[in-house]
Amino acid sequence: MIEHITFGIIIDDIVFPEGETQMGVLGGGGPQTAWGMAAALGSGETVGLVAGVGDDLEPLALSPMRRAEIDLRGVRVTALPTPRAWQTLESGGKRRQTWRVPPETLGPQLARSYDVLPPEYQDARVFHWGVHLSEPDWIEFARGLRQQGRLISLEPFRAPAQSLTDEHLRAVLAACDVFSPNWDEAVQLAGTDDDEAIIERFRSLGGQILAIRRGEDGADVWNLPEGRGVHVPAIDTAVVDVVGAGNAFCGGLVARLRDGIDEAACHASVAASYLIEQVGLPPGLPNPADYARRLDEARTKRSALRLGG
Repeated sequence: MIEHITFGIIIDDIVFPEGETQMGVLGGGGPQTAWGMAAALGSGETVGLVAGVGDDLEPLALSPMRRAEIDLRGVRVTALPTPRAWQTLESGGKRRQTWRVPPETLGPQLARSYDVLPPEYQDARVFHWGVHLSEPDWIEFARGLRQQGRLISLEPFRAPAQSLTDEHLRAVLAACDVFSPNWDEAVQLAGTDDDEAIIERFRSLGGQILAIRRGEDGADVWNLPEGRGVHVPAIDTAVVDVVGAGNAFCGGLVARLRDGIDEAACHASVAASYLIEQVGLPPGLPNPADYARRLDEARTKRSALRLGG
């Protein structure tokens, strides 16, 4: 049974800060999130990906997902081209995306709605996808799923140009159970870089689980109603390309959230650690012994957080 769903495929043509390029990398957030779910669960057999692609997609592009046993019945082939973009990476870690397909193809191919869910996915209990906070076309879909008792996890694509009003941010948080910005996004959304003030703003506006991703400094996952959280480190490993690590973190987190935020955060950190070791997805799921070693590292180094403490 498919229980965990994520959305979106984009083929990335990456330009690295030194000018090197790597073409045709499977991206878009959906594959990385699905891989993170599968890694945290030990198998992708309950994980499904929803996306629109064209017949221009290379046959081998989805091989890493197939090797992870991720269900691909939600990947529909349409008459439109596969979403494709230049990803220009800067030395400071920032990224600029430039579309290489006509804009009118993006809505249908990247749709997040009931209409694109195959029957096998419609009873799934966990959904995660990325959102543009300034474009609330996704919010009714998220609210509808949440009202049905599904667990909804949302991740901003980028920081908004300015802080959201209380009303806007409250609506975003009301549409999800888990909200996961990176540190820069959290600062922009809250209008402050004071840790406690950030947490308090999200809590006061109705947030439930808040996961703030801090890159090489790890991540903080908060149960806001309880006023407690956990900090998990970034796993010590060789860094090749950090693109997709945040998506894998979110996937691992929601896949294991039934185990509580402390354990789920450790799995999330471990899942993210594999994404940064190469460009694109790992070729398959982690070696179980190596995964267990990294999980022990995360459990040993995690620390409790509490508001006012």
